[in-house]
Amino acid sequence: MTRRALADRAEDDEAERVEPLGPDDLPFNPYKGNRGVTRAWHAMKNSISGLRVAIREESAFRQELTLAAILLPCSVVVPVVPVERAALVASVLLVLIVELLNSSVEAVIDRISLERHELSKRAKDFGSAAVMVALGACVLTWTLILWPLAPALAAWLAQSAK
Repeated sequence: MTRRALADRAEDDEAERVEPLGPDDLPFNPYKGNRGVTRAWHAMKNSISGLRVAIREESAFRQELTLAAILLPCSVVVPVVPVERAALVASVLLVLIVELLNSSVEAVIDRISLERHELSKRAKDFGSAAVMVALGACVLTWTLILWPLAPALAAWLAQSAK
C-alpha cells in the first residue's frame, strides 16, 4: 500500500470512530463557530450592542447609569482606604449588572407572550426585587463607609469650596 492509501485509510478509521449525537448532546450551532480572539471580538461587539439597547430602551437603566456617573467619580475622590473604595465602586456596578439581568428577563418574558400570566408577573417581580436589593446594598455600603467620615467630609467640602 502507498503512503497516500494508508493515510486515507487512517482518515476513514477516524471518521468511523465518531459517535452519533446522543440524547444529551447539543446539535451543531453555526453561530458558535468562532474561537479565540475572533470569539472575544464578537462577544465584545454583542456586549456593546446590549449596552446601547439598554441605554436606548430601558429608562431604569438610564437612571441608574446617571447615578453611576455621579457616584463613581465621587468614589475616586472621597478620602477612604482602597478596600472601601473598591466596595463603593462594586456596589454601584452591582446595581447596573442586576438591572441588565432584570431587563433581559423582562425581554424574554415579553418575547414569549405579551398576555398577562401569573408566572410572568412573578418572574418580573423577582427581577424587580433583585434590583431593589442591589440598590439597598448600594445605599447601605455608601452609608456605612461615608457616615463615619461625615464631619471630615463636611470640613473637606467647605475647604474645597473656598
